[in-house]
Formats: sequence, C-alpha cells, structure tokens
Amino acid sequence: MINTNATLEQLEQLRLHGMAQAYQSAIALPLDQQPTPHELLAHLVQAEMQNRTGQRTQMYLKLSKLRYDAVLEQVQCSAQRNFTRDQLLALADCSFIQRAENLLITGATGCGKSYLACALGRQACSLGYKVYYLGMNRFIEKLVLSRLDGSYIKLLNQLEKVPLIILDDFGMAPLDHNTKLALLQLLEDRYGKRSTIITSQLPVKSWYQYLNEPTLADAIMDRLSGAAHKIELKGESLRKKI
Repeated sequence: MINTNATLEQLEQLRLHGMAQAYQSAIALPLDQQPTPHELLAHLVQAEMQNRTGQRTQMYLKLSKLRYDAVLEQVQCSAQRNFTRDQLLALADCSFIQRAENLLITGATGCGKSYLACALGRQACSLGYKVYYLGMNRFIEKLVLSRLDGSYIKLLNQLEKVPLIILDDFGMAPLDHNTKLALLQLLEDRYGKRSTIITSQLPVKSWYQYLNEPTLADAIMDRLSGAAHKIELKGESLRKKI
C-alpha cells in the first residue's frame, strides 16, 4: 500500500512544492473522483511548472526594483492619449525584447509614462525576462559610486546582460560628459542584443539639444533610434484623477 504521507514528505524534501500541493489535493478527493495515473502525473507536472514559474516571476519582480506595481490591464488606452489598445497588445507579448528593440516613451508629467514602462517591465518578468529599473538620478549615482570603488566596468558588464532595462525620467537634469560617455557605452554594449525603455518629458526630437554634444548625441541617438518604438502619450495628467 502506498504511504501518501511519506510521498508528500519526499516531494517536499525534493523541493517539488507545486507537485506536493497538487498531490495532496488529488488524494483528498473521493476515490471515484481521483484522476487516473496518467492524469495525475500530467496534473502534478503542470502544477510544478506553474509553481516554479510563479516563484521565478516573484524573484524577477523583486530584483527589477520597478517603481510602480503596474499591470497592463490598468494602462489607459484611447485616441485622446495617442495610445491605442492595439498598440498595447502589440507590446504585451514582449517580442520586442526578443528582437532587441527599444521603446522611447515621451509625454508631459503625470501622463503615465513611468506606469506604462513598469507595466511592460512586470509583463516581461512574468514571461521569464530579467528586468532592471533605474531612474536617471539613481543611474548617475551608481555610475559615480562605481568609479569611486573601482566597479565601473563590472557595473556596465552587469547592465549589458539584462534583457530589459528601464531608464526613467531621461532629460530631467543635465548630464555631464562622463555620464554621456557611460550612457553611450551602455547603449553600444546592448545594441542589437538587448532592449531598453526610456521615458522622458522631452520629445525625442529635443534629445539632441538636451545632450548638447553633437558627436555624442549623434552616437547615442543612433543606437537608441535604430530599432525603436516611439510612443508619445498625450492628454491631461492622470494624477489629477486620484
């Protein structure tokens, strides 16, 4: 006779927690409702896969440091916002990450740029992509500290490998020459291999002037715009509705 308690203990010892939970639920059913051996095996495997996917997603979300706990279902789409449901659906499968395409999201303060970026970041985590969110001020702080402690190259190497990076609030404060060089190096390392989402209050056409160094501006914009989706959000601030 099978010792179900021993089986449950062994599943937990093997860290097959999803499988253990599904097995416990299955054996709790009346005998005439319990699945066949083949059905039970399929159910246990599916439960374990779902459990591991959920754990991976939670780990990726924690590491991502997303600014907002945003979800795609709550992103407002309308003609007035200049962003349609079809555009959102085209991005929802995160195939732009597979194609190493960038997203440049612009619009006035409060229009939902950061929320949209974080919603796409959360979706990417749920689909198995590592994501890292950085406000531009924090990005600059990390660069400064890494130069002081000698980990600058290590930082750039780490950022290069992340499938999706979100740089939020680009254009809010002036960038010094070294920061522009670091941004160029990061974009160069990721060009054609990884995706970057950048949000900004400045329209993309103003980014050259903001960077204010023609040679660097040309190089940075070339790597950003080469394969990019440009989203210009419009309408009143969403924060007024809160």
